[in-house]
Amino acid sequence: MTGETDLFIGLGGGQRQALVLKRANRHGLIAGATGTGKTVTLQGLAESFSRAGVPVFAADVKGDLSGLGMPGSPTAKMHDIFAARAAEVGDSEWKYAAAPVQFWDLFGEQGHPIRTTVSEMGPLLLARLLGLNDVQEGVLAIAFQVADDDGLLLLDLDDLQAMLAHCSERADELTARYGNVAKTSVGAIQRQLLQLRSQGGTHFFGEPALDIHDFIQTDENGRGIVNVLAADKLMASPQLYATFLLWLLSELFETLPEIGDPDKPKLVFFFDEAHLLFEEAPKALLDKVEQVVRLIRSKGVGVYFVTQNPIDIPEDVAGQLGNRVQHALRAFTPREQKAIKSAAETFRANPGVNVETAITELKVGEALVSILQADGSPSPVERTLIKPPCSRVGPVSPEERKVLIETDAVGSKYDTLLDRESAEELLNAKAGEAAAAAAEAKAATEAEKAAATQAKEEARLAKEAERQRLAAQRESDRQARLEAQAQRQAEREAAASPWNQAIKGATRSASSAAGRAVAGEVSKAIFGKKSGVGASMVGGIVRGILGGLFKG
Repeated sequence: MTGETDLFIGLGGGQRQALVLKRANRHGLIAGATGTGKTVTLQGLAESFSRAGVPVFAADVKGDLSGLGMPGSPTAKMHDIFAARAAEVGDSEWKYAAAPVQFWDLFGEQGHPIRTTVSEMGPLLLARLLGLNDVQEGVLAIAFQVADDDGLLLLDLDDLQAMLAHCSERADELTARYGNVAKTSVGAIQRQLLQLRSQGGTHFFGEPALDIHDFIQTDENGRGIVNVLAADKLMASPQLYATFLLWLLSELFETLPEIGDPDKPKLVFFFDEAHLLFEEAPKALLDKVEQVVRLIRSKGVGVYFVTQNPIDIPEDVAGQLGNRVQHALRAFTPREQKAIKSAAETFRANPGVNVETAITELKVGEALVSILQADGSPSPVERTLIKPPCSRVGPVSPEERKVLIETDAVGSKYDTLLDRESAEELLNAKAGEAAAAAAEAKAATEAEKAAATQAKEEARLAKEAERQRLAAQRESDRQARLEAQAQRQAEREAAASPWNQAIKGATRSASSAAGRAVAGEVSKAIFGKKSGVGASMVGGIVRGILGGLFKG
């Protein structure tokens, strides 16, 4: 009922143990060994907060909390136990009823997808998620800063990987401005991102990103919506689980306004398997958790850690937890004995309760309870019988879950993944433009080289043609000279033809008188019929030649 001022927890020390709503934002702890009733206690508190008009978020590690969406049944095997317990603790209003639920799932299989963007996650939580060392975390922070300075949206893992590759390419340039960007560190981060992808981390990053106000809703009857996160599969990736929950707390802290101490919380956050957040966490992250837990109270948010062992919670965080429900612990090991002693020291003493002894004797559904009273002081610890839940204890069926998902207030708002232009697309476009420009420049260079080569070839061909022309000219001139020589030779031969015939005849008869006659005829042909000194000389010469030939 929305007019309630406190939430009935159970009966302890003969008195009604109730959580004061005005003090519910002072955080709390539900602890106990496996099988002692922690989940049932959580379920009952979630129902009570919802009836009081307080929205709830709870991580459902084993699938049991999904039963919040369905009423319990008189035919259930636990009915007699619950009915008897309700009568024993004096819960006259107990009856079977469902709470208004919204199912969520990082993988989008058993509820609405929960997404955030890489930018909203931020480098600190992302470094925690990836398990980076200090140097690698610094490089990741530089990538975020460069993206911010260049106006590039980091929405999903593709954007982050593209941004890291971009920073690696500009390492020399960025180092002078932002600090050392070691390519080996970039490579290490990229490998961790691939591992995160293999764990299903891709589903968590993208749009539409979760609007935190969708967690802070009431139904038409004024009951707070119970947001149940399916975490059974998520538990296989404990880093992703812890980082997501820390991110969610951080989002609540950054989004919600300061409201001081309201009459009732604006939202109550149950953090099951809380030890996963703190295992092997660096001090910087623990400081962040402590800061968020300490300051988020003034935003009207109550955080309740659920874990097996109270010593799983660091002291600085545990000191912020004013409302405590401690189920049974075992004392078989030194660590368990230490946990019992530590738990006993955190309660306000009650002379009638030996805490160290009682912790090991508690029955299932029984707990040591100490809560903040109206004046803000913790109540003395009481051994308390926890009231039974009104909703189903156990998971809903797949069919029931499907109906609840389809009929809740969120609808299909987050069911379709969006992929708007962001860092990857812009960097790829820029790379494409650079590649096109480089290709164009290369083509221009190659064209210039081709033109130069062509010009050189044309010059060579022209030179070769000129050389061939000159050679042809020389050959033509030579042929002309040879033809002229041949012409002159022919003319000489033609002019000397009578001589040649005469000489040939003379050679045949040079030794006879006929030879002398021939010589005389030659002389006549040259000088006429008259004989003289010239004729005698020619005749002598001819005779001499003929005589010499025949002698030879």
